[in-house]
Amino acid sequence: MKLNVATAKWPVGEPRDFSEFAARVSAEIERAAAQGADIAVLPEYLSLELAATFESGISGDLHASLAAIQAHRDAWLDLFTQLARGTGLFLVAGTFLLDLGEGRYRNRADVFSPDGMHQWQDKLQLTGFEKAVGVIAPGDQLKVFDLRGVRAGIAICYDSEFPLPVRAQCEAGARLLLVPSCTDTAAGATRVRVGCLARALENRCFVAQSVTAGDAPWSPALDTNTGEAAIYTPMDVGLPADGVLATTRNDTVWAVATLDFGALEASRAHAQVSVDRDWPAQLRPSILHARVEPL
Repeated sequence: MKLNVATAKWPVGEPRDFSEFAARVSAEIERAAAQGADIAVLPEYLSLELAATFESGISGDLHASLAAIQAHRDAWLDLFTQLARGTGLFLVAGTFLLDLGEGRYRNRADVFSPDGMHQWQDKLQLTGFEKAVGVIAPGDQLKVFDLRGVRAGIAICYDSEFPLPVRAQCEAGARLLLVPSCTDTAAGATRVRVGCLARALENRCFVAQSVTAGDAPWSPALDTNTGEAAIYTPMDVGLPADGVLATTRNDTVWAVATLDFGALEASRAHAQVSVDRDWPAQLRPSILHARVEPL
């Protein structure tokens, strides 16, 4: 089984209205489709671009932005449903900060299929910034999705830095991890990149990370953005030694690669290391806890 994956380095825009936002998203998704993509991944916090459609008193205030963008939720769902149907792609529409009621929001990655189905994965772990906001709630479900016979999981940005939930997704059959991300410092971009590489190594899976790019001084959440979109692999025989199968550079929007899942499975037979297969060895009772020894 092979699938072509496109993952975005998305320059943050400042749309005047939803139609302008939709036109730009549609044009880019169509470009990804023209490059042969079966799956396209957009970045975390994409929905916060829509705060720019409101006056500066709202767009410049995160709490007001979160409340205001809910007016675009139905149009958001319709846009990506129609794009998935029209292009034949599976779409991870970045994330939408969804109102749960009582002033609480979930950072939700919506997934759309060509046949009109819609699913989602909520962010499980909150960053310091998200905790400080005081109104974002962590998700409480871990999911895996079937994409034309390939199982995929989603780890939203910080979630990619935690091995156990991703391991659970891979034990449920995921061989592709999709990582919508948004980081505002070089250190943050490095953390997510290293997390993606580690998850690929541990689980013998492909990882596709999308990122936001550029500056948006009008937004308290999207103010500065850094990093490159990339598609990662385990570092082993027949695979890239640095674990990077494709990456964006400069002004390139899409990193695109063909993922051969049959070859990935077959690579176990001649692997230099098999962390995925050897994973249970670290759970031996004798080494689950370290013993302090005097010297």
